[in-house]
Amino acid sequence: MKSTNPLRAMIVDDEAPAREGLRLRLKRESDVLIVGEFGDVASALEALRADPPDVLFLDIEMPFADGFALLDRARDLSLPAVVFVTAHHEHAVRAFGARALDYLLKPLEQERLHESLERVRTHLDRLRDAELAERVRGVVREGDGSSTAAIVPAPRGLERIPVSHDGTIQFIHTKDIDHISASGDSVIVHVGRETHSLRKSMGDVIAMLDPATFVRIHRSAIVNLDRVVKLEPYFHGEYMVLMQGGAKLKLSRGYRVAVSRFLGL
Repeated sequence: MKSTNPLRAMIVDDEAPAREGLRLRLKRESDVLIVGEFGDVASALEALRADPPDVLFLDIEMPFADGFALLDRARDLSLPAVVFVTAHHEHAVRAFGARALDYLLKPLEQERLHESLERVRTHLDRLRDAELAERVRGVVREGDGSSTAAIVPAPRGLERIPVSHDGTIQFIHTKDIDHISASGDSVIVHVGRETHSLRKSMGDVIAMLDPATFVRIHRSAIVNLDRVVKLEPYFHGEYMVLMQGGAKLKLSRGYRVAVSRFLGL
């Protein structure tokens, strides 16, 4: 069940210009409400305890206590979705180990921020659906005399998606997808030697897929990590991703951190 409420966001960064830049970019997005801006961990922690947001945009390197310290001190709280925003890519592994939902590099790109917000919305919608299903299952269990409610896992993305093929609508299993490329106002889904058109944006598509399997490596490319053969150095920190079947796709610097997380680099 998709929520229609605005996404409540909190910003924590010790640099005022950085907070202002993120605030301005968030205001360009629809349905985002900024509920707090803080320049230190102590103030942010107090606000988290009083009124937790839906998503926390968190800098890492701050004086006195860093972003990881904030998460450590907030372990007793029900934390919101955490998106790290930093100029330092070397903290990525630790960030995702701390269960961050995303990791954005400064300077921020509006498109990358938009994609991150879509990921946050999808994550929150899945949590709400899972919680609702668990409550319903618990009521059913109580009704039949059982004392233990079933645990309902959060969905991990769609198993099948509808695509256009020869004038018809065809359903394909997402596990069979090799990669997805942008094409105007649509995307092209590559399945072996076949291609299928899907009239959605790249941001819409990545939100539909299992984030443990599918990763965006470029503004125009999403890959199935199970189909990645190897990465080859390309140019100025970029890589070429060699896929099963021989396709070569560019991994741009802006997405390198997220891909490295899933590849264990």
